[in-house]
Amino acid sequence: MRTVIFDLDGTLIDTEKYFKVFWRKAAAAFGYSMSEEQALQLRSLGRPYAPALLQEWFGEEFDYLAVREVRRNMMKEFLAEKGVELKPGAKEALSRLKQEGCKLALATATPVERASRQLKEAGIYEYFDEIVSAAGVERGKPAPDVYLAACRLLGELPEDCVAVEDSPNGVKSAYNAGLRVVMIPDQTEPDRELRQLLYACIPSLRELPEAIKERPLPEK
Repeated sequence: MRTVIFDLDGTLIDTEKYFKVFWRKAAAAFGYSMSEEQALQLRSLGRPYAPALLQEWFGEEFDYLAVREVRRNMMKEFLAEKGVELKPGAKEALSRLKQEGCKLALATATPVERASRQLKEAGIYEYFDEIVSAAGVERGKPAPDVYLAACRLLGELPEDCVAVEDSPNGVKSAYNAGLRVVMIPDQTEPDRELRQLLYACIPSLRELPEAIKERPLPEK
């Protein structure tokens, strides 16, 4: 229990709420009407799942890469003006875990270069031993690929690691990889089915150091 792997958006930095806004705006720029519920389903959803879901909703002509690029540019411009905000308790939790000798890593859908820049802007880059992006694996979340890649890079077995996630797709990714999953819900609370996958569910990062104390794993 000395290795903790974090999601980024909605877990460490308070950006997940903007994805919901800008996915809808980007889709609208191409003439599509995306509901808030649909936008929420896209949280942490990677390739090939996001393109397939969007084409299921809007038709095979939906150009995922083009719409995503518009969404990325909208968010980049917005965050350049607003700045990157940490989730409550982030720096305190990271500092305490480091003091206790934990390895810390990031497993995110965000490309490594952008994730590194955001961590630096937020003042927490130095806490991380490794940054792994789903852009560098075959399948994004909810597939286990990004977490398995992070464990390999750290030289750790998945069952000896804790994942910290905020969204259903992220939780499923980490659980499917064999990690213990601590969820800090952002935007929506976990349903009964998702709660069965969790090692712990806590309100903020402030409770994380205590939440990762040893306890029985959820049954598969």
